[in-house]
Amino acid sequence: MNFEALVALVADEPVFSSSLLLSGMADPQRLRLQLSRWVKAGRLHQLRRGLYALAPPWRKVEPHPFLVANSLRRGSYVSLQSALAWHGVIPEQVPVVTSVGPGRPETTTTPLGAFQYRYLAEELRFGFTRIEVAPRQFAFMASPEKALLDLVHLTPGADSEAFLRELRLQNPGVFQPAELGELARRSGKPKLVRASRMISTLLAEEEGVPL
Repeated sequence: MNFEALVALVADEPVFSSSLLLSGMADPQRLRLQLSRWVKAGRLHQLRRGLYALAPPWRKVEPHPFLVANSLRRGSYVSLQSALAWHGVIPEQVPVVTSVGPGRPETTTTPLGAFQYRYLAEELRFGFTRIEVAPRQFAFMASPEKALLDLVHLTPGADSEAFLRELRLQNPGVFQPAELGELARRSGKPKLVRASRMISTLLAEEEGVPL
């Protein structure tokens, strides 16, 4: 396969797996060597083993960071500060894409950005959906309620009024108190149940005003 053939095959893909190219390939080792050469030449970005993106100017589609985050670690979903910022409930722009899921905690830097992963037990991996984050690009992301509960769960002492106020939550209308309480109860974690009650109280007191 030459580079022009590769571009024709994956030009519309934000990221692509080498397995897509290796299917039916008579000499997989030769293709792997060619991919390595294209990476060294700056024509491809290697995001992890077997996962690539075209480099500019050959790239036609700009990969959304949330799609990249999902692709880098299967079974993960965008949550914590990144999801809260996406939903418009915290004011900060988050330079690192934060996700939760299986596997050890890790922060990895790629040519397409920095990505942080926090371990979350399997029984707590709920409250997320697949949404369109850019035209024809989809990613699994926590709801605002679940993103906040994930943050509380993974942060020591986060079930305190002081911590919750420090988040400077805004747009309280985005949160659904009933959904927040249901997700907390489903977790079976007393810490999250306490936090959900406190959050609901604060939102009720400050309805229409950032916390």
